[in-house]
Amino acid sequence: MSHQPYEHIAVEDQGIVSIIEVRRGPNNFINTDMVGEIADALDVIDRTPGVRAIMLCAEGKHFCAGADFSNRAADGTMLESKRGRHLYKEAQRLWKTGKPIVAAVHGSAVGAGVGLAVMADFRVTCPEARFSTNFTRLGFHPGFGLTATLPRLIGEQQATLMMYTGRRITGEDALRIGLADYCVPQEQVRAKALELATEIAQSAPLAIVATRETLRRGLAEAVARATEREYEEQDWLRKTEDFREGTKAMAERRLPNFQAR
Repeated sequence: MSHQPYEHIAVEDQGIVSIIEVRRGPNNFINTDMVGEIADALDVIDRTPGVRAIMLCAEGKHFCAGADFSNRAADGTMLESKRGRHLYKEAQRLWKTGKPIVAAVHGSAVGAGVGLAVMADFRVTCPEARFSTNFTRLGFHPGFGLTATLPRLIGEQQATLMMYTGRRITGEDALRIGLADYCVPQEQVRAKALELATEIAQSAPLAIVATRETLRRGLAEAVARATEREYEEQDWLRKTEDFREGTKAMAERRLPNFQAR
């Protein structure tokens, strides 16, 4: 199958597996149009009978280092998408795809980058990878549907611990708590992810889609509700002094001095 050209991603078929690669390296910062392009590609793949599973990966140093806070307006909001898209509306579309996805997380997944990784059915990572839902360390509310998806995946207690502390966990710790399914040497992450996607794709395709729909029933709706709530909370928090201090401290690589205002 031939794929349309995209600005932020590339799509390639390898037999019955389609590979979506994010190409905003080295950090692959989240971007509304990038998320929209991933959703567009998933829509096309859903309508392509010859493709039975998907591998999601990224070029560069990081899988997805979250939002680029240097590319924001003065009040902290994301600059408007060139196509008039809303980030969380585009994010909601990702959970509506019908075919299984394996994410190859070869480097850091931070903030919304964790949300993107968690959107997949499975995650293959490595010891060098780092996972961090660092929103509260920025004076911000978690987003990208993580308040719905992360507790479902790793349990409420572990998810709460990650979101309250914003701590970074290694690929090995991610495997231990169920955030990752495999932890392999960094140079083997893509190969292992492709191997797993191929193994899944070798099962009966109609049965896989039906089983996945049953197992994930209600998830897309839960993510939609969560992102609406998350956005409301982010909207007022981005106007606080704590948010300005959090983003400043992150840029200066120091511990923030929050004042609860």
